[in-house]
Amino acid sequence: MNFQKLFILFVIPCFLFSSCNTVELDICTESCFIESGISSWYGHDYPERCTANGETYNPQKYTAAHKTLPFNTIVRVDNLDNGKSVTVRINDRGPFVEGRVIDLSKKAADDLDILTVGLADVEIYLVKESENPEPDYNQSCLDI
Repeated sequence: MNFQKLFILFVIPCFLFSSCNTVELDICTESCFIESGISSWYGHDYPERCTANGETYNPQKYTAAHKTLPFNTIVRVDNLDNGKSVTVRINDRGPFVEGRVIDLSKKAADDLDILTVGLADVEIYLVKESENPEPDYNQSCLDI
């Protein structure tokens, strides 16, 4: 088989299927790696504001913001700086700062010991795929 045929049969399809901007979750059967990067936390200015999935933000719950993961996906976030881990549910969109991969609630950030530092190198692992990824707007968010 010559190089051109090999390129057409294997390289082009791999490029096309790997260029998607969404995270593929349906192949994971256990906790599997999603991505690594910098985590931050948010919440000092957000109590009782609406999250992107329609919930009222609660800084004392284990939640997080991610750019592409479906709402209600459960992930484990491992702090590579100190070995601590926390499990959170995706209920918001973000972070909107270049280079960051996840924004954690204040409670989750506290458990990872990043409240004072503000940032940490993390790895994110899928724990459970979302069974209901659609926003579920509660009445308090609709009244705003």
